[in-house]
Amino acid sequence: MLPTHVLAGMLLAAPLVRVAPELAPVGLAAGFLGGLVPDLDMYVGHRKTLHYPVYYAALAAPAALAALAAPSALTVGIAFLLLGAALHSVADMYGGGLELRPWEGNSDRAVYDHYREGWIAPRRGVRYDGAVEDLALSVGLAVPLLLLVDPPLRQVVIGTLAVAVVYTVLRRRLAEIAAAVIPLLPSAVDPYLPERYR
Repeated sequence: MLPTHVLAGMLLAAPLVRVAPELAPVGLAAGFLGGLVPDLDMYVGHRKTLHYPVYYAALAAPAALAALAAPSALTVGIAFLLLGAALHSVADMYGGGLELRPWEGNSDRAVYDHYREGWIAPRRGVRYDGAVEDLALSVGLAVPLLLLVDPPLRQVVIGTLAVAVVYTVLRRRLAEIAAAVIPLLPSAVDPYLPERYR
């Protein structure tokens, strides 16, 4: 789920708190945004349009080297934005598939690999977004952040964790609500619905 991705992106930048505290807020914010960016394709080719498991990582490596060689807000920000997006894109293959009810395990699509031009099958280490183990992962990622960061980033972590809890509690009901509401929508809305809702 998205809260897990953004917390993971932030945690990538956590060493900056000790190593380069002046750059830590930029790195943490960029990691958060990097964890968020791939899911901006939620309603336009989800896990394909903005998910690049190979290319984000390929861009993140030189960006990280640039940040090490010439640390600045810009280089650190770009590096952690790309690292967060790469981690998100790769992590999605370890979750459930692209379907309205991913706990049923009927989808063979986890994330699109543009390099190999095909879908990577879900490995289901986390059964589906919003599963209990997904929430446990969010909590595990949040704890070290809560110990390391100061306000206002601490409030961001707490808020993100609250969203994760609410989403986990509602996840299965949201699929039921979507399944009930979608047939009631006018046909003009069909082109804008993700494929998994049809």
